[in-house]
Amino acid sequence: MANEPDPALGVAPAIALFTDYGWRDPYVGQVKAVLARQAPGVPVIDLLHEIPDFNAHAGAHLIAALVSALTPGSVVFAVVDPGVGGPRDAVVMQAEDRWFVGPDNGLLSVLAARATAPRFWRIDWRPDPADVVSFDGRDLFAPIAARLAIGDFPRDLLTPISALTVQFDASDLARVIFIDHYGNAWTGIRAGLAGPDDRLRVKGHELGWRRVFHEAGKGEAFWYGNSVGLLEIAANRASAAGLLGIEVGDRVGVAGPRLGDPH
Repeated sequence: MANEPDPALGVAPAIALFTDYGWRDPYVGQVKAVLARQAPGVPVIDLLHEIPDFNAHAGAHLIAALVSALTPGSVVFAVVDPGVGGPRDAVVMQAEDRWFVGPDNGLLSVLAARATAPRFWRIDWRPDPADVVSFDGRDLFAPIAARLAIGDFPRDLLTPISALTVQFDASDLARVIFIDHYGNAWTGIRAGLAGPDDRLRVKGHELGWRRVFHEAGKGEAFWYGNSVGLLEIAANRASAAGLLGIEVGDRVGVAGPRLGDPH
């Protein structure tokens, strides 16, 4: 619970970055410069920097799928923050033996809802000078992540809270939430909710299951359970998004012998 004593920390095995900053712009580098200065020697992992722009809802389901690869004790810098400079809170969360730093805008809420006994703190500190308000990733979240990563719990900068303010529905999201550079479309549906006899429907197309790409014909679109445990729409040696006209946010449905009508 939030009123428990502050946790004892050791040096984190890694800091993982999860953002919509992309690779063309200077933002990732600026964050890494802060981390290198304030948490020297702690490895930095680029978990994902291509979350759909401004889309905290998609990000919430992506981070829930991706963080299991991280070593317990890792610190996750999670920032998709279109409300920077506004009234949204900044938070620290402890969930499943990992630490998360980011905005309280729903981005961490799916992970929190699926975790066992998560704990939360509001970040009360703000950088000085006070007119530095346009890049909280670098100026607010990165320094807090760095302190956690070196084992220095920033008790003086935080207030325990009982829950996140913005909470998305933590059930599976029947939409496309990410398209990789191959044109594979990730959905927010966990792979265990469908089986080999089920069909996936998207943009008027109905797709069958294949276990791996090799089992599909060249150019054939299909669905499968991807490497992070989500239902993914793919095509063998082709862009499924291009073939089917798929975009982030498109609805998907699953139907089959066990599931009945698409949902």
